[in-house]
Amino acid sequence: MTLATDQDVVVVGCGIAGLAAANRAAELGLDVTVLEKSPKDKRGGHTRYSESFRVASTECDLRRFGYEFAIDDYSPDDFYRDIMSQTNGRADDALARTIVEEVGPTVEWLTELGVEWDMEPLNVGYTAARTFFDGPQLVGALVDAAEEAGATFRYRTEAREVLFEDGEVAGLRARTDDGMAEFGADALVVAAGGYESSEEKRTRYYGPEYDAMTVRGSRYNTGEGIEMVLDAGGRATGQWGGAHMALIDSAAPAHEGGANRVDGYQYGVLINDEGERFFDEGEDARAHTYAKLGRIIFEQPSHEAYIVIDDPLKEHMRATGPGGWVSDDTVAGVLSELGCDRPERGAETVTAFNAGTDPDEFDPDVLDGNATDGVAPEKSNWALPIDEPPYHGYRVTGGITFGFGGTATDERARALDTIDRPIPGLYVAGNTTGGLFFDNYPGGTGLANGAVFGRIAAEEVAQFLA
Repeated sequence: MTLATDQDVVVVGCGIAGLAAANRAAELGLDVTVLEKSPKDKRGGHTRYSESFRVASTECDLRRFGYEFAIDDYSPDDFYRDIMSQTNGRADDALARTIVEEVGPTVEWLTELGVEWDMEPLNVGYTAARTFFDGPQLVGALVDAAEEAGATFRYRTEAREVLFEDGEVAGLRARTDDGMAEFGADALVVAAGGYESSEEKRTRYYGPEYDAMTVRGSRYNTGEGIEMVLDAGGRATGQWGGAHMALIDSAAPAHEGGANRVDGYQYGVLINDEGERFFDEGEDARAHTYAKLGRIIFEQPSHEAYIVIDDPLKEHMRATGPGGWVSDDTVAGVLSELGCDRPERGAETVTAFNAGTDPDEFDPDVLDGNATDGVAPEKSNWALPIDEPPYHGYRVTGGITFGFGGTATDERARALDTIDRPIPGLYVAGNTTGGLFFDNYPGGTGLANGAVFGRIAAEEVAQFLA
């Protein structure tokens, strides 16, 4: 066993939470080392494969950087209501309040550090202010900023055990290419992501077939950071059987494919392999249904489904994955080409759906109230007849982004033990934490969570060491 380094604080993880912590700690004059499990060319965790960031635009002035929000009146109260609505009121109130109040200044700070944004929505159906970004650019900019401020990065280094002395953090043990090493530190920020990339943990928490589910992000988020905090006395919390599981392209790779988004499904119909609809496609805006729809689709026969639209709806669709649209003059022809087991049954389902529609003016940007009548399942909005050929289809599945279980923290990012006492010197941020998301989540909130609490964790470390 070797003593690799001795520093003020070790940050575990190189995603948005870890990078926020590293940058803020370095700004505050702390000696910082970041341990990243992946090789350098895969650094960034799931952040590397992400693309959107939810922000309260009323509290965030990006105009001085040359940016304008597409939705400029999205307030912290709007953001808070979305979190509580999408989590069925189960989100930790203090954590939610902290995110919505701090995310605006945090985004301004990230911009000052060199993060670049694309303010145009990727597609219609958004109800919140969002910034979009290139994952590798964001990760690279924040690594560069942290290194310029004095932080050190070590790759292929897997943190495994928190070390204590007299009840306070004294460092950690990590596995490196040269064997086990000890990193001395007076504080730790664990921002190592979740457990979603582990086949074993997906099977444990979601079911026997979830080992086969596509992982949208890094293959390295396998849960050891969470286990390390729990072994150090931290409390497990949150919805361990819940997760952000998004509708994605069926042709997406098993890992690291990124978003592989297929947008606009809310305007058409979703058909499973049995030729049946199974979900209210117009239940809510895309940003409020896509993160739960992946699990619903994965539970269908063959873990797949098929989006079917007619020609007028094509302009409202967007797909970024490796798969492609297929077209035919009949619905059955589209479904057959996509691989549906019962394409004729699917065509009958679309005919029955059409009979239950009687829309007024179609508005893709709001919940337009165009609902079906006498169709099961009903469609609550954007229920338009699919009856103008050529017809178009896309094959989709469910992909996991991150699990909802993790370690307990307070609004100051302090790790809490099993009776809710802060563990001295131990801080946690990002998807290593639990207690914020349940059942669903508002799109773009995961990155906001990581950035806000990574920054707060560093500020708390500075106060603790002072």
